[in-house]
Amino acid sequence: MKPEDIDDLKQLVEFLKENQVAEFELDQGDQKIRLKFKQPEVPAPIAHVIAGAPAMMAAPVPMTMAAPAPAAAPPAAAPAADPDAGLHIIKSPIVGTYYGSPSPGSAPFVAPGDRVEKGQVICIVEAMKLMNEIESDASGEVVKVLVSNGQPVEFGQPLFAVRTA
Repeated sequence: MKPEDIDDLKQLVEFLKENQVAEFELDQGDQKIRLKFKQPEVPAPIAHVIAGAPAMMAAPVPMTMAAPAPAAAPPAAAPAADPDAGLHIIKSPIVGTYYGSPSPGSAPFVAPGDRVEKGQVICIVEAMKLMNEIESDASGEVVKVLVSNGQPVEFGQPLFAVRTA
């Protein structure tokens, strides 16, 4: 290797380091150069505080030798009555595209407020160009349709909420 080649190589190394190139390989006839630089270790990601959540690490608490006073328990709030409690969820048995009606422009199989019986066709999930009729696995009143027409659905994804009582 000629002295001018060594100077060029030094310049190349400096350029690669400045631009944080991890690996470089040069193959010119009988000369092969392969450079691999150790990358600086990336610190572990810092957890982000969710908006509206209390800051857990806001200020350091001074350590004292005295035993802390027991915190007074806040009065328990009365649990809000969940209108969706006790609803049966009908889930997609396959992956595909959800359709709520038998054909475009026709009435949907079911809508909120409709009564369904176990075994009744409630929608279609298209998978691999096959239209699969999905049947209700419970009898009751449809409370919510949880997907929209033409939406892709996953296996086990909730499709309908049905009040069985």
